[in-house]
Parts: sequence; structure tokens; C-alpha cells
Amino acid sequence: MPGTASTSTTVGPLPSLAAQAERLSELGMPELAGIPADEMRAFAEGAGGDRTDALLVVHPDRAPASALAPLLRRDGKPGFVVVDMPDVDRFAPVDIGLPEAPLYLVTGIDRGDDKADWSPEEALPALTEEDRSPLLLTEGIHWVLQQPRALERNRCFMTIGSRLRKANGGFDARTPAIWISNGTGRDGRERRNAPKVGWCWWGNRHTWLGFASATGRESV
Repeated sequence: MPGTASTSTTVGPLPSLAAQAERLSELGMPELAGIPADEMRAFAEGAGGDRTDALLVVHPDRAPASALAPLLRRDGKPGFVVVDMPDVDRFAPVDIGLPEAPLYLVTGIDRGDDKADWSPEEALPALTEEDRSPLLLTEGIHWVLQQPRALERNRCFMTIGSRLRKANGGFDARTPAIWISNGTGRDGRERRNAPKVGWCWWGNRHTWLGFASATGRESV
């Protein structure tokens, strides 16, 4: 397969589930998703409040990508969605066993640095063969909210678990990703170094984009 033999990256242990629940509360997630802060805390405790091997995620039906992206911060600058992706919330889970619950856990997250310079078309079957599931865009945003160092310049990632299905049953060739803006073009200079939700073509390769994935998802 294409690409260099770089190492996959888990970016170290996550904050505890209890700490993640508090972080979501501080970000205003109870108001955004309609889930009381006490309910988030109770879910985290019920799942094992001290656990650092799982990401606490709000279901995308409750907290879409367009609402989550501005919560991201880097160098004091808020995250944003590129202007040519006004349909970002229509990118939905594809062949993902997503729990039907307002809150769930994602386990075994990896940034997929080993697949940098692969195309989404090449990476998806490889992840499937490894028994890994690609992250959804909203899951990727949750990850960076809880663990900002997951997003590094030249070490960013795609979230190809989210796809946009067209009216004819096929898929839009755009695939979502999260990276760091250079402040060029329509991003604007004021957004240099800000976290950015954008897209890349299904068949294109990028040396600075891995493919974030997980080993599983679970509800309590």
C-alpha cells in the first residue's frame, strides 16, 4: 500500500470519563444537546468514571458537527467549518454500529498516522481488514475537544466514517477531515492556526492526513 511506514498514534491516555463529562458541561453541551449535566456525570460514573481508555461522545443527532466545530480552540482561536461545506451536517454514519443513545463511548482511538499519504479509498478497506472502524466527524471533534494534542500540524486526520449519500444512492466524493488552517484563501489570515473542519477528495492522498479509527463503540 502507499505511504510511509510511520507509526500510528493514540496520543496517550484520555482524560478520565468523569473529567470528560465536566469538560462537556463547561463547553455548554447540556444546553446544546439537551442533556442535563447531571445526566452526563451519571453516565460517566456508570461507565467507570476513572477510565482513561474511552472517549465520551454525544450522539450526532443531538450535537451536529456545525455546532461542535466552533467549540474547538487552538492558540485561542475557535474552530470553524470551511465555507464550501455548508452541508456538513448531512455527512452521516455509513456502516457504523452507532449506539442508539444520546451518550456513548468510543474505545481504542488511533489517529492513523501509519496511513498518511493514503487515499480514503485505500484506507477504508485496510481499516476493515484490521477490524477497526473509522471515526465519524463528530467523534473526531469530540476527541480534539478532550485531547487537543490529538491535532498537530502535519499530523492531522480524516474521519471517513461520515459520508454524504447522494440522491442516486452513491456517495459524494468529498470526505471530512480535521486539520489546522494556514490562514490562506477563504479561511482568512485571522484564522491561521485555528482548528478547521474541511474535506478532501475520496481518491486523493495527503502526506499530513492520517485516518482516525477506533476498535469499538458502546453504551452503558
